[in-house]
Amino acid sequence: MRKIVFAIMAALVALPAMADEPTIRLKQAPGLGKVEGNCGGCHSLVYIEMNSPFLTAAGWNAEVTKMIKAYGAPIGDADAKAIADYLAKNYGT
Repeated sequence: MRKIVFAIMAALVALPAMADEPTIRLKQAPGLGKVEGNCGGCHSLVYIEMNSPFLTAAGWNAEVTKMIKAYGAPIGDADAKAIADYLAKNYGT
């Protein structure tokens, strides 16, 4: 139930912001579905490209951890690892 409420609240907050959002196509690689499904449900995926010049594998791992622990993103350990791996391999410095 908590996940459903979280998803609804995130959608209500994100919809107005997404009105002017540019279309983004992330790199096709293992883990992309986890990124789109988990990260894209709460915020724009543009942040990935914006932060890619600055984040190493450790930095992406810290970002994923922050989303879970600080913001309460309902992401399991296996998905968190897949997301961090995808981001580090495809958008890391």
